[in-house]
Amino acid sequence: MATMNSWVVENMDNGFDGLVYKDTPVPKVGETEVLVKLHAASLNYRDLIIPKGMYPFPTQLPIVPGSDGAGEVVEVGSKVTEFKKGDQVTTVFNQGHQYGAIDIPATQTGLGGVIDGSLRQYGVFQQTGLVKSAKNLSAVENSTLPCAAVTSWNALYGLKPLKPGQVVVVQGTGGVSLFALQFAKAAGATVIATTSSAQKAEKLKKLGADHIINYKEDLNWGETAKKLSPDGAGVDHIIEVGGSGTLAQSFKAIKFEGVISVIGFLGGVDPTTQPSILDTLGQICTVRGVYVGSRAIMKDMILAIEANDIHPVVDEKVFSLDQTREAYDYMWDQKHFGKLAIKIH
Repeated sequence: MATMNSWVVENMDNGFDGLVYKDTPVPKVGETEVLVKLHAASLNYRDLIIPKGMYPFPTQLPIVPGSDGAGEVVEVGSKVTEFKKGDQVTTVFNQGHQYGAIDIPATQTGLGGVIDGSLRQYGVFQQTGLVKSAKNLSAVENSTLPCAAVTSWNALYGLKPLKPGQVVVVQGTGGVSLFALQFAKAAGATVIATTSSAQKAEKLKKLGADHIINYKEDLNWGETAKKLSPDGAGVDHIIEVGGSGTLAQSFKAIKFEGVISVIGFLGGVDPTTQPSILDTLGQICTVRGVYVGSRAIMKDMILAIEANDIHPVVDEKVFSLDQTREAYDYMWDQKHFGKLAIKIH
């Protein structure tokens, strides 16, 4: 029996020590399945908190971790119609979320949580769990798309599509925020970025941010962002990744009928600073939780990436598969800028 190198989360009792590198069988292909030689994976905050037992959605152990992956088709099942041997493909995060609104069953099909993920040499996926990779991107770049890029595309286009000339606020320099910056600039929007680092501010400028606010120096950055918008009316879209403290400022920045897309809570949840749900009425805005996005959304996004030749921001340090544990520590210590990638040979 052919074997391969894989990482496996065997328990959630010991944090990253629950990650084990081992030989596992190369999976067999079913009639509607595709065998992929994985060339790259990228890490998400989700991947870090699963072995720590902090992930709020379903998980099933033991599990091969990795939410994102890209590679090459090496074998197809007898009833596969979408792919052929040699195709470059990228994984869909929630394998069951094909189009439209997400439902409860689809939330139980996440790679690296319930279904074996990308941190291995080979993976078998349903043909509906893959898309053709962006032609202008490398495998490493494509591997950054399934979670962070799709989430930001869904935030900007899934409910009330972004229009040229509108204003977008992105918070920090994580993967979702940087993709949102790039997508917004490609659409002709003005981007206001927040950061606490002068060094990161320079990088944000190079990526095209029109205005940068240091949120540690300007604690009332929401009002500052509003003043920077046309006529001081407020911003159209906010990519909200911070949590309770930043959400209060987002309400100050948002325009009437604007959309605050809640992606994460990196700054924590503090009941004492938590805005009231009635703030949505006071500001006449929509606050929307975003849980990645569908395969259909991912296909639309890839067309835009190809048309605009958008390249993901990938941290300069790229790890190999056997260095995955070090990659987890590196990302947990927040040493990365943009997406953190792992090359798989």
